[in-house]
Amino acid sequence: MAGLEILLIDDLGQRPQLVETVLRFLECDVTVVPSIDNETEISEVIDFDVVFLGGSLEQQAAWIKDVTGRFCEKSIVLVVEKGAQLSINPHQYKLAAVLEWPTTQPVLTEILHKLPQRSAVLRKAQANKGLSGQSKAIQKTRALIDQVAKSDASVLILGESGTGKEVVAQALHRASTRKDKPFVPVNCGAIPSELLESELFGHEKGAFTGALASRQGRFEMAEGGTLFLDEIGDMPMAMQVKLLRVLQERCFERVGSNKTIHCDVRIVAATHRQLEQEIIEKRFREDLYYRLNVFPIELPALRDRVEDIPYLISDLVARMAIANRGSVRLTQQAIAVLMQHPWPGNIRELSNLVERLAITNPDGVVEAADLPEKFHVYEAPENLPLAIPEPRMEGNDIVEALPVVKSLSGNVGSVQLPEQGIDLKEYLTDLENELIRQALEECNGVVAHAAKLLNMRRTTLVEKLRKVDA
Repeated sequence: MAGLEILLIDDLGQRPQLVETVLRFLECDVTVVPSIDNETEISEVIDFDVVFLGGSLEQQAAWIKDVTGRFCEKSIVLVVEKGAQLSINPHQYKLAAVLEWPTTQPVLTEILHKLPQRSAVLRKAQANKGLSGQSKAIQKTRALIDQVAKSDASVLILGESGTGKEVVAQALHRASTRKDKPFVPVNCGAIPSELLESELFGHEKGAFTGALASRQGRFEMAEGGTLFLDEIGDMPMAMQVKLLRVLQERCFERVGSNKTIHCDVRIVAATHRQLEQEIIEKRFREDLYYRLNVFPIELPALRDRVEDIPYLISDLVARMAIANRGSVRLTQQAIAVLMQHPWPGNIRELSNLVERLAITNPDGVVEAADLPEKFHVYEAPENLPLAIPEPRMEGNDIVEALPVVKSLSGNVGSVQLPEQGIDLKEYLTDLENELIRQALEECNGVVAHAAKLLNMRRTTLVEKLRKVDA
């Protein structure tokens, strides 16, 4: 998904490519220009919000006045090597930030969040963090989140166990106007029925045996924010009646109290059960179902979006590295094998596998033969499509690109490196131009429609077309 528009001016070794890769991973649109002297290339960049200024320290000293004068309305982030002594005063030029490279994902994310030109598109992208992939199914899920996030309508998230229902609930909260208030989850199926009322509504001291002090319930904890009722289909009928009253009247009483407490809470519920069937079998109240099902979001099973598996693996590995829980790399053949598995446990099963591989192959490379035995029934293909670079981290540091495999069709392709080698940059440029040509042909030359088909901003496609014509 497109995010913040960034102009990166840098020519220091491999750093521009690494910075670009990481920014794109954080869902920003990036245009790289090697020098401030490249007037033609800079003039072709139509829309951008932020300038990331790199180069050597000597170049920065020479470029900074030109950049701040030319782009005075933009935020400017200075990119320097870690530990370098700055030859300019950041405050003198009113820089938005100084980014030391290599960096960490939390540091870079914080810088992007604090930029005054941070766009609504970037906020949406950050809200959808964790919904990895580019399949039509996950794009539809992101679109539904964007549609309903700003309203206070109740949302019912449906899907098999392990499909990431809490991730969607968190994304809804982060994209809502309540994002600065609490997000409070409660698993209705994991709490004994006799304790669930106290858990949700709280209790007063002495309300029952063991109530040694007054206690807030989840509704009070979530005041002004979002209450996520996971596994709502497992809630006892008696509690369903009480929950329905709260949803209708927006008030409740703690257990053992007659004092009414008013609440302002957005309800997001989730279940793996088929609630229509539960209603028929008298295990779920129909009136509560309609209260919760104002806006349903149905999550696809992982077997229905296998083309997202490379993205999910990359995301899971990065998160493990950030949490200091180890790291691991999977070869293209190993990932292709995993894309053939039906994944009955969905993303949770995939997450458990990646964590297991990180333990059995710490900081190592996993071949198809290294996967658990149940995956050996699948054949590892010999020819694979070109890899997509995504960030790899050592500890908490982003250091280089991690190749993961993705086929445009969702299946394994047949691109093979010629014996004499190729000019990869030229090859990828030709491939990109051919796909743009096909998209324009498909859309009868309508640039806006072609951009949508290519999942890019219209202005980005216009910019690329101008470069082709030049």
